[in-house]
Amino acid sequence: MDQIKGEDKNECINNGSSDLNDEEDVIIKVEDLKVTFFTPAGQVKAVNGISYELKRGEVLGIVGESGSGKSVAVNALMRLTPHPGRVVGGKMYFKGRDIMKMSKKEIRSIRGKDISMIFQDPMTSLNPVLRIGYQIMEALTLHTDMTKEQVREHAIEMLRMVGINNPDQRLVQYPHEFSGGMRQRVMIAMSLACSPEVLIADEPTTALDVTIQAQIMDIIKELRTKTNSAIILITHDMGLVADVCDNVIVMYGGRIVEKGVIDDIFYRPAHPYTIGLIRCLPRLDDDEKKPLVPIEGQPVDMIEIPDGCAFHERCPNCLENCANEMPPIVEVSPSHFSACWLCAKEKEAETK
Repeated sequence: MDQIKGEDKNECINNGSSDLNDEEDVIIKVEDLKVTFFTPAGQVKAVNGISYELKRGEVLGIVGESGSGKSVAVNALMRLTPHPGRVVGGKMYFKGRDIMKMSKKEIRSIRGKDISMIFQDPMTSLNPVLRIGYQIMEALTLHTDMTKEQVREHAIEMLRMVGINNPDQRLVQYPHEFSGGMRQRVMIAMSLACSPEVLIADEPTTALDVTIQAQIMDIIKELRTKTNSAIILITHDMGLVADVCDNVIVMYGGRIVEKGVIDDIFYRPAHPYTIGLIRCLPRLDDDEKKPLVPIEGQPVDMIEIPDGCAFHERCPNCLENCANEMPPIVEVSPSHFSACWLCAKEKEAETK
């Protein structure tokens, strides 16, 4: 993020986004996004006012525990929020176009072509009554001018690229004839088929072994290099984040608690939750007998989110006002922001 001055800086701290000089490079812009699920038990505020920007060629990592709102936030970008969820506030832009104001025809024209997504669950994301080949070729048929033979050859090449043997034979098989890991690879092939401008990868390597994980990430990196595609990577694998991401967003309780460039997050974490996530990771340079340090307590109840910091009950550094007052987004450095009262007080002390 660029250095922010004067009134623009205050605005940035309030809404959690930066004032970019290279606005033309911003391909995705999200402002104060709110997504709520209206359930019989109450309103689940899955995403509660997040803001960020994604530039061309950038890999943005989104991390956090299950239930923190990561997948819901990116599903909203595709206008695929599941029932009974609904976007209740905020704005989302793709290349300057308001996503929420697009017609169904307009949003369908960019799904799979301009914005593509690798969904989290490979076991349920493929249509069980359609052949694998049809499901891969559908997007190519809709969004390109290829002939039928060209579409088929491209689909075979995509299956070969993600490590599926005998792709020409596999093309005519059904999802139940594939293992979970192979279904995941098919979904990756589908998402990459049209070389999208934005690739959303929701836990793309969960069902894959380590060797295939590396191959898939190499393919995604190659897509970025060849087409300057922007990538949003949702994962629990902090090692994967460190390897491929430029910037990182840390979510907890439906909010962004910290964001910054990769070095800031891993070497200078400011929010206690981020510090806790990193302490949970095993390290090769640590004593083998040294135990991992878990984050105590349970994730926040998303129906009864506190008025203050959602992490305060689990925070080892909790202050008096953490439970009742929402912490501001504090600029730790020009490229590093944290929503924490502890950071706010340290910043205040520095200015005195």
